[in-house]
This record gives sequence, structure tokens and C-alpha cells, in this order.
Amino acid sequence: MVPTGAHGRPGGASVPGSAARTPAADTDVVCLGESMVTFLPSRPGRLADVPSFSRTIGGAESNVACALASAGHTVTWVSRVGADGFGDHLVEAVGAYGVDTSAVRRDPDRPTGVYFRTATDRATDIHEVAYYRAGSAASAMSPDNVPRDVLSGGRVLHLSGITAALSADCLALLHDLTAPRPGRPLLSFDVNHRPGLWRGREPGPEVLLELARRCDLVFVGEDEAEQVWGVRGTRAVRAALPEPDVLVVKRGAEGATVLSRTGGGRPDTVTDVPALRVDVVAPVGAGDAFAAGFLSATLRGLPVRERARHGHLMAAAVLTVPGDLTAPPARPHADRLAALDDTAWGTLRLGPGWTDEGANEEAEAT
Repeated sequence: MVPTGAHGRPGGASVPGSAARTPAADTDVVCLGESMVTFLPSRPGRLADVPSFSRTIGGAESNVACALASAGHTVTWVSRVGADGFGDHLVEAVGAYGVDTSAVRRDPDRPTGVYFRTATDRATDIHEVAYYRAGSAASAMSPDNVPRDVLSGGRVLHLSGITAALSADCLALLHDLTAPRPGRPLLSFDVNHRPGLWRGREPGPEVLLELARRCDLVFVGEDEAEQVWGVRGTRAVRAALPEPDVLVVKRGAEGATVLSRTGGGRPDTVTDVPALRVDVVAPVGAGDAFAAGFLSATLRGLPVRERARHGHLMAAAVLTVPGDLTAPPARPHADRLAALDDTAWGTLRLGPGWTDEGANEEAEAT
């Protein structure tokens, strides 16, 4: 049973996993946020030394949208991009994953954001990222220029703290979207604290805490919560975020803890789900993929343990490729792995190519 939100939806409102859907809710998930053109290096080394880059796309919310669409869900991405070639590329690339991009607006006066990053140095785990997003088209999103009917028309609205950090207008938009109101979609929120984006602006920790507490499903890293709010451990994170019906605390290589409640003042059900052993190619995009896997399983009404396992599986798919995005495992393949007993799950090891029905999948005891 999927928990219902406690922030304004009436008891009969459509929620992930429920049989009834309102006529307007013909989309599973709507994702709002900035996507950027990403340039990946042709070889390891400092940005100063890399001679060429290949072009791809990246953005927390569009990553979730693309992963969910690839997994068979109906998804809409809402954003703004420049009236430039990079904007054309973003809309086409996101749309190629099966995402509805008709609600993306073009800004004639502001550019599409871009960023460059180096390949991770396996010996030192050092990498560089250079963002060129200040004054981007997406940073001009506000309560007055986004399609409100689209944002309220899905079963789930997925947001992240990155959008709140882009500008005062973007923060006003997130405050508005997370306000309690009857009939709002289930709100999914990934904290995604980016300290660099908050410099010279409102205190990010307080803003992110307020936004997270107004949502129904929240994703946050355990180390992230300690960095942002100074709280340590799952119980302390829950004490800081008592309102969300479902709180997912990601614990890195240790796994994830899901604290969920079904309403009526009942205490949390605590579900610990170990992470998989993965031969990592690049540690980027895994958090977005985890959120997509968890949301996908939530939409399907799967038990909490399976939701977290599907999150780990989607994260493993991204961790075994160089970029932020890849095709997820086919649903029957993912379902089979998610249904393994604890011993088999604990001995599973996944490497590049594993999504091809387990072509390179290894299940070996430690």
C-alpha cells in the first residue's frame, strides 16, 4: 500500500499505486528543473589538459525523467532552455528517451546552461566540474511563466533543491508548488544540496529543510543531511523531517533506509536495504537513478523493500556507464533481481553490460 500525503490531498485523491486516477492525471510523473548540455572528456586529466570533449546531457530532474520514461512510465519534463542550438539539443535528447517535452519553454534572451567535467581519477577520486549556468534560461523560471496545469496534472511531481538554488524566482516557484493545497499531486523531493549555488543567496540549509518538510516523499543522503543540517544518523534525519510520509535516507555503499508511515499517527516502518556491489565506471547520476527506480516501483505499488531495491538497480545501471544516463534493465530482469532472497541479493555483483539480461552479471559469494 502506498502511503498518501498529509499535506492537502483529500483522502480520495489519486496517489502512486492507487487504482483510481482523476481524468487530469494522465501522466505518471512530472519533473521540473534545469537540464544542461554536458561535455565529457576524451581522456583522463585536468580540464586544462583535456584536448576534446563529447557532448551529452545532464540535470537532476531530467535524469529522473529520462530514466522513468525508459522504464515505461509516462513522464513530462517542465523547464526553460535558450533559443539556441544547445537548447535544441537538450529538447531533442530528452525527448528521445520518450519524455514529453512540450511544456519546455524557449527563452530568447537567456542561454542554455552548459558544464564540463573531467573523468574521475580512480587513484585519487579527484575530479573537476566547471559550470556555465549563471543567468541561464532555466534560472528565469517563476510562478508566472510555467504551465501550472501541466505541473498539477501528473500522479507525482518530482522536484529538487537544485532548482530552489538557481534564483529568487525559482525559489518562489518551489515555495508555491510545495504549498499545501487540496488535490495537489504527490510531491517527491530530492534535497540535492549544491553549496556553490547558494553562495551570496538565502541560507540554503534553512530553505531546503522548509521545502523538504512540505513534501510527501523525500530523498536525502545521510552524509548530505549531516553537512547541511548538522544531524547524524537516520533517526536524527527523521527528527528533522517529521512530516514526509516516506523518507529515504541514502547511506552510500551501505545502502538505504526507508522510513514510511501509513497515517493515523502510526510509528514509522523502518526498512533497511543494502546496496549492491558494483564495478563503478563513473560515480555520476547514481542519486537521480536511485530516485527514478524508487519512484518507478512506487508507481507500481510494490512493497517498500522492492522500491529501494529497484532504486539500487537503476543506480547500478548508471554507475556502470561513463555518463549520467543509460537504459535501465528491462522490467522482468529488474523484477527478478529485486525479488532475490537476502543472501542472493548480498552476493550479487554487477559490472558494465549487466543490464543486457545479466550478460555480465556475477552472483558470487564474498
